[in-house]
Amino acid sequence: MLVGVPAETYPGETRVALTPAALPSLEKAGIEVLVERDAGLSAGFPDDEYTAKNGRTGTRDDVFAADVVLQVRTLGQNLERGREDLDRMRKGQVLIGFSDPLAHPEAARDIAARGVTSFSIELMPRITRAQSMDGLSSQATVGGYKAVLLAAEALPKMFPMMTTAAGTIAPARVLVIGAGVAGLQAIATARRLGAVVEGYDVRPAVKEQVESLGAKFVELDLETADTETAGGYAKEMGEEQLRRQREQMARVVAASDAVITTAQVQGKKAPMIVTADMVGGMAPGSVIVDMAAGQGGNCELSQPDQEVVERGVRIYGPTNLPAQAPFHASQMYSKNLQNFLLHLVKEGELVIDPEDEIADGTIVTRGGEVVCARVLEALGEEVAAT
Repeated sequence: MLVGVPAETYPGETRVALTPAALPSLEKAGIEVLVERDAGLSAGFPDDEYTAKNGRTGTRDDVFAADVVLQVRTLGQNLERGREDLDRMRKGQVLIGFSDPLAHPEAARDIAARGVTSFSIELMPRITRAQSMDGLSSQATVGGYKAVLLAAEALPKMFPMMTTAAGTIAPARVLVIGAGVAGLQAIATARRLGAVVEGYDVRPAVKEQVESLGAKFVELDLETADTETAGGYAKEMGEEQLRRQREQMARVVAASDAVITTAQVQGKKAPMIVTADMVGGMAPGSVIVDMAAGQGGNCELSQPDQEVVERGVRIYGPTNLPAQAPFHASQMYSKNLQNFLLHLVKEGELVIDPEDEIADGTIVTRGGEVVCARVLEALGEEVAAT
């Protein structure tokens, strides 16, 4: 089996889908790897590191002639440049990567029209067996870390408390909204930098995790009985519940020097939690880093990949923080793909078992059709009864 790894074409994307360290394990499973020339260079992996591990390099056309193509961003997450590769795809080929199929289901339909079998890493089930394949979690870890560094650099204060001959410097106060993987990593990073940290999540079950990292859990007077999906994600809140959440959150936001928001609902617009009025209540010089800006934003004033200044408060909306630490982000994502690929490959052949929860949960297209029920619903098409 030949696996191809193309260079990423999305603007500003510096990661690579497979790093040289993955090649020996794949080779043992009968998998040969062909990497587009300089595909890993921006992440810190030059071509000679791939060839040293028995990989080959070639052109983009060579790579897309492979049996399986591994990408960071497939068409659904690279809507403009990704279309340039559609004509390179062929019937029976397998495509694996991030594809945002619930937000951009039309891209899945275009891939299906090429006869390509595709798997979306975003749809990886939250089960124990799939933890090592969960690319969303690995990249959220990097994102949460980088979000805190961005806030620390922008804030006109230092994070830790310091006792000096010139007096005592009070620690910065950081609020992290959303205690998923990104939020927990943000909490841990802010604590390591010495800040006083508070964490909030609509799911009361994460209180123990927040407190275990040395942060205070913010408790609001809200109904929280049905706030988590079976897969462990936060459910979308109703407008009345969101209104009450904002009212109670205003005081906490106003007392914070830095606010990092991470709340997202898969396939839907991010909940707007921090209103313009709440931003107005913050002290000048305060910072907001909205990690959900690409999905509509948790902050009413944030703009994707822009810095907005409102009443002296600086608001950032980064949409690709993992690409700012591409070496380790690629290393983690590569391990996710390596584990997923080895899970699917049996005796040198890729086997798709419909009874396997991992394969069935991530497959989006096959046999010229979109086969994922959730994506079909997003397309407005009828889902066949099973």
